[in-house]
Amino acid sequence: MSSKEFVRTAVPGAPMVLAIMVLLVASVWLFVAGIRSGEALRVIAGVLLFVATVIGLAGFFVVQPNNAAVLVLFGTYKGSVRKNGFWWTNPFTSRHRLSLRIRNFNSDRLKVNDLTGNPIEIGAVVVWRVEDTYAARFEVEDYENFISVQSESALRHLASSYPYDEPEPGEMSLRGSIDAVSDALMRELQTRLERAGVVVEETRLSHLAYAPEIAQAMLRRQQATAVIAARSRIVEGAVGMVEMALDLLSQKSVIHLDEERKAAMVSNLMVVLCGDRDVSPVVNAGTLHS
Repeated sequence: MSSKEFVRTAVPGAPMVLAIMVLLVASVWLFVAGIRSGEALRVIAGVLLFVATVIGLAGFFVVQPNNAAVLVLFGTYKGSVRKNGFWWTNPFTSRHRLSLRIRNFNSDRLKVNDLTGNPIEIGAVVVWRVEDTYAARFEVEDYENFISVQSESALRHLASSYPYDEPEPGEMSLRGSIDAVSDALMRELQTRLERAGVVVEETRLSHLAYAPEIAQAMLRRQQATAVIAARSRIVEGAVGMVEMALDLLSQKSVIHLDEERKAAMVSNLMVVLCGDRDVSPVVNAGTLHS
């Protein structure tokens, strides 16, 4: 970015107040003395000095902490005053005040499509500050509106670059990689706002959800995925328990089962362990071969 900002030190205002008061007294003295003596030149000099003194009063300005004044004289940039205090400059110099404080931009909730085409709602908070006063004032028309437009544009691009949910293990998603997604948004936004002299301090997603028209369908899909994952864990654990039970029975010679009885026992144990309801045991009063 071609920044042309340079910091300028203005004339302190306190000494200039004293100088203005001296000039004011001198102009009045010349005018009165000219009237009394009848000398037209003194009268004219007093009037001109008084007019110059009044014009000089327009040169005073104040810079608040964490603010800057951009000075422009007849269309020419004359520098930026960043040091806070009471100052004086050429009265014909226009002074454009800019805030250097850290500010927040809260984007609206945008409705966009993610990488897989699902409509989602997304919003972000952007923390920013003005770094280059020249660029903020002269490189863009309205730097605050520029920040708003570019932030929403970057947020739309980000939302379309990632899926809402994690499609495959290890892949990034909007919901599963909040920190990484926020960092990506900050980098892209910094690139866009650099030309306006703005530094992005932080970005965070403030809202992320499926669009209302598909929210219920996506909720059912998430519930189904959770149920399948839970069932898989249950079956895996049940198989291990059945295997352990058969091994213990065989090792301790508690009972000898043929393959058919083992199959029946495995079936019964799997029903008990994998069922989602409490089972009612049936006590066999006869023999195993009856």
